Amino acid sequence: MRILVTNDDGVYSEGLWELAEALGEVGEVDVAAPDRNLSGTGTAMTLTTVLRAERFPSPIEGVDAYAVQGTPSDCVALAAKSLFDGAFDLVVSGINRGANIGMDVLVSGTVGGALKGYFGGIPSIAVSSTYTAGREVRYGLSASVARELARSIRDRSITQPMLLNVNAPYQDHPGACPLDVTSLGPIAYVEDIEIGRDGSRTHYWIRHGKAADVDLSPGTDVWAIRNGRISVTAIALPGVGAPYPGVVEALAQDVRAVLRLGES
Repeated sequence: MRILVTNDDGVYSEGLWELAEALGEVGEVDVAAPDRNLSGTGTAMTLTTVLRAERFPSPIEGVDAYAVQGTPSDCVALAAKSLFDGAFDLVVSGINRGANIGMDVLVSGTVGGALKGYFGGIPSIAVSSTYTAGREVRYGLSASVARELARSIRDRSITQPMLLNVNAPYQDHPGACPLDVTSLGPIAYVEDIEIGRDGSRTHYWIRHGKAADVDLSPGTDVWAIRNGRISVTAIALPGVGAPYPGVVEALAQDVRAVLRLGES
């Protein structure tokens, strides 16, 4: 299995390399990631100027890597059609520093990178790890879930396009942490605007604000994360392709069995 790994936090992100190392247990891994943090870029692509990509010194033996002066979607497009020889069997984007749940997935660069793989007819996974501000991000649980999903996709010979969005709670190891197959929650974040001045000029910062309060019930990704559970959400778009009935639950059950996770 050939696996392309990308992200939106940039090529220097610890989560990117922890993910690449974990997936190396399943297949041959290549990395193409932005040369800087490009969070919040969604599915944006660079169409009005040239793109540049340079080889990056991979910290993992046997993994080829490029730093791309572009978005996660740019990275996947270049990797699939120019940077590497041969086709990819799986695209995995992450591990993002912070959850990508609810309507937030529509602006997530992490999900955007996986979407580009999905649009190209490749099974794709977006992976994020919840964290608490002021504390170190824990990527281990997210990496383990991504690795076992990739292994299950390989072993089940799944080739049709699908997109899975994975979020893990703030934990190091699986333990008894349940894994839920979920739907997107109705939550959305309200932006805060900070206004500043450089001499006579005004500038603005768009900040991610608090989530709007909504009623949440079991079965959504937001509820799962807020209750310390792993969330696996299948996202399907008309005309692209969707997981056949039961496939996501089958993949999830494989992950539960290997990692000894609790039932949903």
